[in-house]
Amino acid sequence: MQDTVAPRFTGLCGRHRVRAFPAGLLCGAGLWLSLLGGVLGTTPVRAETIRVLVWDERQPAQKQAYTNFLGNQIAEYLKTLPRVTVKSVGLDDPGQGLDDLDAYDVLIWWGHLRHREVKPERAQEIVRRIKEGKLSLVALHAAHWSQPFVEAMKARAREDLKASLPQAERDHLTIHETNLFPQPYSVPHYTDRLTPSVLFHKTPEDLVDAELTLPNCCFPAFRADGKPSQMRVLRLNHPLAEGLPPKFIIEHTEMYNEPFHVPPPDQVVFEERWATGEWFRSGCVWRLGRGHVVYFRPGHEIYPVYKDPNVLKVIANAVLWLGQH
Repeated sequence: MQDTVAPRFTGLCGRHRVRAFPAGLLCGAGLWLSLLGGVLGTTPVRAETIRVLVWDERQPAQKQAYTNFLGNQIAEYLKTLPRVTVKSVGLDDPGQGLDDLDAYDVLIWWGHLRHREVKPERAQEIVRRIKEGKLSLVALHAAHWSQPFVEAMKARAREDLKASLPQAERDHLTIHETNLFPQPYSVPHYTDRLTPSVLFHKTPEDLVDAELTLPNCCFPAFRADGKPSQMRVLRLNHPLAEGLPPKFIIEHTEMYNEPFHVPPPDQVVFEERWATGEWFRSGCVWRLGRGHVVYFRPGHEIYPVYKDPNVLKVIANAVLWLGQH
């Protein structure tokens, strides 16, 4: 009998807001908090500057909507935020733009047609840093199939599998991994079983074999016709939604339709709908180890989605929130 890993809830919204204080008082308080943290052995608060790397495949087709690539459009907007430093890179840059991940707190990723060209070891390093709490990933639009996002979702599926078992069974667990399709980047059908999924075999001696079908990280239908979508904020009190109206329209965008083959998110912050009945979980958050992964759907390259103030606000909120973790 096939079983599906149960969702895990981590309560990501339990952060306390910090009031603004005069500079002198804040510095003094910061010194005492730092000393107290050293005494108590707590994790120090991250430095005030949030360091952001915007990674963009830089397709020529982007010139239909952006004069200087969409990644640079996002980066220029983020540079207007206080306490944020930004660097914009592309796939064809030295080291694929990923040589100095130690220098960044948040990685924003946009890719579409050249996912296979990213070196697997780059994606694995990104996921390792996320799990260690040193980096957060924001995957945009077609980055659902980017190597960093796919590897992150595989890692989360493994975590969910283990979390679904009592400790005695985890100690005697063997995982065999498989894929829904023999070829990567295969679009699932509506009738295909959802992934990730798990098939367990258990013995009276607590030996457990688990066949884990890894997440496909795609969905059955898409349509690049530029029709408008309605974005609904499902969690108005989530940091990603700060300053946004409960509903807003994206005038020209591509359609994606559920089901999205990913591990159950810890939070679904945004849901997108189309007049023809399609809908999508367009803003999702996962905890991965000590770090976070955010997926935000809007952003097809031939439409000026990253000139929309509400879309840019979501990305800015993601940077300011994740940069404090």
